[in-house]
Amino acid sequence: MAIVARDILNSKYQPNSSGPKAPVNFSSSIIIADSALLTGNHTINISSESVVHPRAKLDSSNGRITIGRRCIIHERTSIGAASLDPIPSESRDGVFINDYVTVEVGSIIESGGTMIGEGCLIGVGCKVGKGAKLGKSIIQPREIIPDFTVIYSNGTRRSDKRGVTDLKNKAQARQIEVLRRLIPSNPSKFQ
Repeated sequence: MAIVARDILNSKYQPNSSGPKAPVNFSSSIIIADSALLTGNHTINISSESVVHPRAKLDSSNGRITIGRRCIIHERTSIGAASLDPIPSESRDGVFINDYVTVEVGSIIESGGTMIGEGCLIGVGCKVGKGAKLGKSIIQPREIIPDFTVIYSNGTRRSDKRGVTDLKNKAQARQIEVLRRLIPSNPSKFQ
């Protein structure tokens, strides 16, 4: 069946999408590219001064997506992706991304109780599985990890005492200001 003009005006039609138009709750100060793809039936919340680059995909089909303040979601990322793991998730929540998080190009964050803590950096091409909890002190039950500790995959730990957290947050705020000028933003398109 051909798509006619009245179908295009229908609020549920979204070109190049794989599902229905997602309900959204945006702060007035976000930057979201016209070519970002938002689909699903659960709410997508994006807080103030966050940036969603072109071709980023936010899919709330498997649960709500919440993105905190001053986050940067780079191009070709997929947030809320369905897990290939056949075991159902214990959580009915989708993805919660805290403040000052950067999700770099081509990364995938699966839905299913996934939590990304404040200030985390999800590197280029990384995959975060459902139920993962990344953050300052989420390692083992009752284990206390000091702030600014880096834990590598083999269990080796390094404490970072350079005091660069405030500098990193200020640099991220400056980067958002530059992106505000570079990325044409039209949040009303998604509402």
